[in-house]
Amino acid sequence: MSKSVDHLSELAAILQHHQIELPEDQIATLEVYRRTLWQWNEKLNLTRHLSLKKFVERDIIDSLTIEPFLEPGERVLDVGTGGGVPGMVLAIVRPDLSMTLSESVAKRAAAATDIVQAVGIEAKVVHGRAEELLADASFNSLTIRAVARLRKLLLWFEPHWDAIGQVLVIKGPAWVEERKEARQAGLLQHLDLRVLTDYPLVGTNSRSVLLRIRPKH
Repeated sequence: MSKSVDHLSELAAILQHHQIELPEDQIATLEVYRRTLWQWNEKLNLTRHLSLKKFVERDIIDSLTIEPFLEPGERVLDVGTGGGVPGMVLAIVRPDLSMTLSESVAKRAAAATDIVQAVGIEAKVVHGRAEELLADASFNSLTIRAVARLRKLLLWFEPHWDAIGQVLVIKGPAWVEERKEARQAGLLQHLDLRVLTDYPLVGTNSRSVLLRIRPKH
């Protein structure tokens, strides 16, 4: 059995262990993504999750937690995509989405472009900051993981809420303190922030949350 097939079987088994059901072709594509990401990680620091177990328990689970909150055919902007979580994973499991991946660091943007091409997914990679894109384009959803504290994120997006339907952001236990900072800075005055779901951070005593932030109507 070749190593690549062995990795694919192991990935499928770990997904099954976590009761994650995906079509075989999507699991195979996730394995191509994982392999290409790790190859790039030898040149750039794109991920710390360098076992199949961590890949599933952190990258896949975080991405799939967001997936149900995206409507069919949405225009989605993945902010600070880095190695492509959650944006590339979402593009694999939800090919109906119109996915744009923004990355302000040139080397990482080049890596993201190569990974997208190698994996064969429909996603546009843009070298630039999300705020610059939002000045000229609108998106139904922004997806964010491990980019910045809430206060900084909301400062970036403050002038652009007319171009944003919702922001979906994965946070750890510090999110309560981050919300307090944002409130004290007056950044939540005209926004609705909700916890859509929370879930255990596998292997720890902590929990992650998925927050939705959108303008009050």
